[in-house]
Amino acid sequence: MTLLNPQQLDAEALYATLLADVRAGLTGVADVAIVGIHSGGAWLAERLAADLGLTERCGVLDVSFYRDDYAKKGLPADVKPTRINFDVNAATILLVDDVLYTGRTTRAALNELFDYGRPARIMLAALVDRGERQLPVAADFVAAHVKVEAGKALVLQQSDDGKFTLTIDQA
Repeated sequence: MTLLNPQQLDAEALYATLLADVRAGLTGVADVAIVGIHSGGAWLAERLAADLGLTERCGVLDVSFYRDDYAKKGLPADVKPTRINFDVNAATILLVDDVLYTGRTTRAALNELFDYGRPARIMLAALVDRGERQLPVAADFVAAHVKVEAGKALVLQQSDDGKFTLTIDQA
């Protein structure tokens, strides 16, 4: 695993890498659906679904109510509705997030996803893995591994024309 400098991340190039890996990894897999975690994962999922011809089987999760810090932090102001308009039962779900970090968001997403049914399999894709896991979660597909200093957040942004950029912000 090669660690990249977070200051030099090209989100569009990373997306191309992730798309190629996902396309190869899903070859021959039946009943695939894509679910993105709001907000960056949702943007990635929607673009992956379009590029893979799965727009009818693309959904979005907002894990705000499923987070283990919900009671402590309260409800964020930008809660979006979860939208899954396909049958999750027996499907292969590609769960997509922008940045994999502690694993807690993934855990919350899995909890919510199972409220919609029992998938045959769940695979995880992340644009960037910054390590420092607190839960035993690993992505099946990841475009880059980076180390980000403590107190900083790696944030995916999407411009009006759909292009992705990554920035480092105060956490």
